[in-house]
Amino acid sequence: MAVNYLKKAQKTAASGEADVRDAVQRILDEIEAGGDAAARRYARRFDGWEGEILLPREAIAAAAARVPQKLKDDIRFAHDNVRRFAEAQRATIADTELEVVPGLWAGQKQLPVHGAGCYVPGGRYAHVASAIMTVTTARVAGVKHITACSPAAGSAAESGGMHPAILYTLDLCGADSILALGGVQGIAAMAFGLFGQPAADILVGPGNQYVAEAKRILYGRVGIDMFAGPTESMVIADGTADPEVVAWDLVGQAEHGYNSPVWLISLDRALAEKVIELAPTLIPSLPELSRKNADAAWRDYAEVAVVDSREEAVALSDQYASEHLQVQCADLDWWLDNLSNYGSLFLGEETTVAFGDKCAGPNHVLPTKGAGKYSGGLSVHKFMKTVTWQRATREGCKPIAEATARISRMEGMEGHARTADVRLEKFFPDEQFDLSGGR
Repeated sequence: MAVNYLKKAQKTAASGEADVRDAVQRILDEIEAGGDAAARRYARRFDGWEGEILLPREAIAAAAARVPQKLKDDIRFAHDNVRRFAEAQRATIADTELEVVPGLWAGQKQLPVHGAGCYVPGGRYAHVASAIMTVTTARVAGVKHITACSPAAGSAAESGGMHPAILYTLDLCGADSILALGGVQGIAAMAFGLFGQPAADILVGPGNQYVAEAKRILYGRVGIDMFAGPTESMVIADGTADPEVVAWDLVGQAEHGYNSPVWLISLDRALAEKVIELAPTLIPSLPELSRKNADAAWRDYAEVAVVDSREEAVALSDQYASEHLQVQCADLDWWLDNLSNYGSLFLGEETTVAFGDKCAGPNHVLPTKGAGKYSGGLSVHKFMKTVTWQRATREGCKPIAEATARISRMEGMEGHARTADVRLEKFFPDEQFDLSGGR
């Protein structure tokens, strides 16, 4: 495969991960041992918050009163789109049963988990959209108790310590309880069931590297949506693409963080060179925080590659398995049919990652760091489990018991075999069976 890199990243999404691990484990251990009091100490230390952690209805009402009506309308619009998309997903999940052999029925049931913990970032940016994506989807799935948390700030006491739009959104989307906690302490509180709330069965939602590491450490004890790294975006473009649109789509996603990779695969060298020229000129127009993030991400993590054919573009894209994948090329149906590895796909310049991030409907909590090769993003499926059942008549039991006894003895598992034997002896006392395993 002929790939020519015009810009190669100096760092990867894994850079610096080892430095985080020990710190996160120490915080989790202290909070598990110290409970609510330890979580409060970390809230004071990291967020300067000394107010209530479990937010009462008065704080939620006060937050709602501070959100402008136009923003409320936009939040409701986004919530409705995400809810309807999640409901369509839920409709594809069905219970089923079949008669495996005469007299033996087996089936599956789709059951929601009892408790979910939804993390909503609120430090650098007020991630209203993450509140919508996580809580709404859990509610549609039928989760019985949803705890949400988001960082508090000492200067925001009048809104329960949380950004008022986030608090309003969490309540609108159906959170049963809301904790003014961020970072590792927020994840720990939901996982361990602190502040009088049920312990979460699954933890979901994006966050910084400390939040991601906390979820990774806790995985197994609780479920998680995915092993998440920094936000990443890729654009595949040909000579029909608008280089300014492509450049803005890359820069716009680079503002997520200093370590957010953005990648361009171009089928046209002139387009690639123009994007490399344009992107650095667009970044200075951003506000300070976004500018600093985008500048560092473009400098250290951006890559631009030129390939000779769309088949090569597909092969290279599937190696990256980008969280977000935009295609700005001719013949969009071909790309939809041939691309395989990505978190969410955006076809044509009429859509963009930001649409999916905020309000289009499909979920924006998506796999990163190559996980798109084996996993999709957050959906109602993540909040549900498929469990199986079986039931038999005595006649239906007979051939199953015979085969079970013989297979078990061949494997050397005599106890398993005896559980089949005893049923055959009880149900069919006048019959003889060959139950040797032939080992």
